[in-house]
Amino acid sequence: MKASTTWEGNMAFTMTNENGNTMRMDAPVANGGEGSGPSPMEVVLGGLAGCMGIDMVMVLKPYLDKIERMTFDTVGERNDEPPRYFKAIELVVHVDGDVPASRVWRAVKLSDEKYCSVANSLNAELSYKVILNGEEAAEA
Repeated sequence: MKASTTWEGNMAFTMTNENGNTMRMDAPVANGGEGSGPSPMEVVLGGLAGCMGIDMVMVLKPYLDKIERMTFDTVGERNDEPPRYFKAIELVVHVDGDVPASRVWRAVKLSDEKYCSVANSLNAELSYKVILNGEEAAEA
């Protein structure tokens, strides 16, 4: 796996992967950027959600025709002083459809403990919540 990242001026950078896909990153206006893309730390949160989402789709494959929606909210708590790494990240998984809560939780746990390379690359304390059809589902 390889990516190339190019400075675009001011605080903006564009990352290009081996397939030619690109993603622009920029610092928020409050930090001297123009806010023309997600910040690198926001990309980390999105990468975690995307990685876990891919894993969960694979684990929940028998239920995919019954899942109407799956979204992820990530909230990261950062260190106060530089380096401002993530100390803790909460990932809230929203699933709508006819799938047992135990299966959603199983998918979350398998992703966290076994499959998700992003989760296993982070030094943050990770916590999870599952919202199934609008109701918080207790961990099975």
